Amino acid sequence: MIVDKEKKGEIISQFRLKENDTGSVEVQVAVLSERINQLTEHLKAYPQDRHTRHSLHGVIGKRRRFLRYLKATAPERHNSLITRLGLRE
Repeated sequence: MIVDKEKKGEIISQFRLKENDTGSVEVQVAVLSERINQLTEHLKAYPQDRHTRHSLHGVIGKRRRFLRYLKATAPERHNSLITRLGLRE
């Protein structure tokens, strides 16, 4: 269920704000979104997996908090991130 190094490196290089940026809100939201997609695909194959469903809800909550923070501090970055990731408000 963990995002592999190659995929995570691609996501970081795509969403980073400067050269050595790995911890900005945009990068963290993008990595969490990839993890949410992986967990969702797993749950489609194994719908009775309660532990994965519980961790999925935790990851969704973490991403929601990051997005709420970004919307409060930098609304234009929030809007561009949402459109780049294809998320709905």
